[in-house]
Amino acid sequence: MLKQTALNTLHRAASARMVDFGGWDMPVNYGSQIEEHHAVRRGAGMFDVSHMVVLDMKGDDVRAFLRYALANDVEKLQTPGRALYSCLLRDDGYVLDDLIVYFLDESFFRIVVNAGTADKDAAWFESLRVKHALAVTIHRRSDLGILAVQGPNARDRVWQVLPDAKPATEELKPFSAAAVTTIVTDPDSELFIARTGYTGEDGFEIIAPHDVILTLWQQLSAAGVRPCGLGARDTLRLEAGMNLYGQDMDETVSPLESGLTWTVDFKDASRDFVGKAALLAHPATRHLVGLLLLDSGGVLRAHQTVHTDHGDGEITSGTFSPTLGRAIALARVPNAVQDGDTVSVAIRDKQLKARVVKPPFVKQGKILIAV
Repeated sequence: MLKQTALNTLHRAASARMVDFGGWDMPVNYGSQIEEHHAVRRGAGMFDVSHMVVLDMKGDDVRAFLRYALANDVEKLQTPGRALYSCLLRDDGYVLDDLIVYFLDESFFRIVVNAGTADKDAAWFESLRVKHALAVTIHRRSDLGILAVQGPNARDRVWQVLPDAKPATEELKPFSAAAVTTIVTDPDSELFIARTGYTGEDGFEIIAPHDVILTLWQQLSAAGVRPCGLGARDTLRLEAGMNLYGQDMDETVSPLESGLTWTVDFKDASRDFVGKAALLAHPATRHLVGLLLLDSGGVLRAHQTVHTDHGDGEITSGTFSPTLGRAIALARVPNAVQDGDTVSVAIRDKQLKARVVKPPFVKQGKILIAV
């Protein structure tokens, strides 16, 4: 039996095409996936991401615990509401998950993890807590859902629906959040509104009780925000050069060979963290690059072989980019492969040429690479 979010009935009423995504019954699209993609790039779209899981961590040792548990350093988080992207690593330096952690106060951090890895992540955190006997409690917030509103007009649409939330969120910097109480929904329900997203566009991710998420979805739809499915979410995130767990990184690779070196903080030599010794002992021999298909007659897809002058690599994620009108991909290749190199990709029985580029391909509606 697939799990369902609070919005499942609305998705089905809108004739969404539903699929099994990490054990959840989720919408791929509501009609034209390309139109949904363009709605986010040009206006405002919204995504049901309530399958993702919120973990609230509290206690006197919570900062010290997360400094050890995560590859990025939460010591950077000193202002309440600030957020940090990080990988959660195994002892061997391979990636258990990628996540966002929010600092609320010295005894309270909030983490959002991926749906398919939530059970594994929670068990891993608990094992570390027990092993080091730290004063930390880990609370899985099954009472909360998440709604992502993305696009150049996204914040204005949220303020149209939640006008009394505007004063607390208008000055929010990217990767910051604020807790908001609004009379438009339920005066007893607090909304956690973060200026984050997975599309390369501006917008908010809103964490709230399930009944509030249901109300907001209906209100935002009435305000002209287009419902979008997982299909558009994938093309948008790939154009933005954002990794997808299970494709671009997983428990078989390290962040150093997944385009995520910037999320691993070695600056404080005195800080130990899970996987640190393994990462230092085994420098990456491969790295993640972007590819732009030059030849016609195919689409870049995951697991296709990339032939280079320095050895073979493999595409981890690939798609047709609606914004560029070309096929694009992320690929793991030998370190010697550099931006501007021409490589070939095995597509069916053909060898098609592609150019190595530096992601992102698109950000905030602007094409960042030469097409």
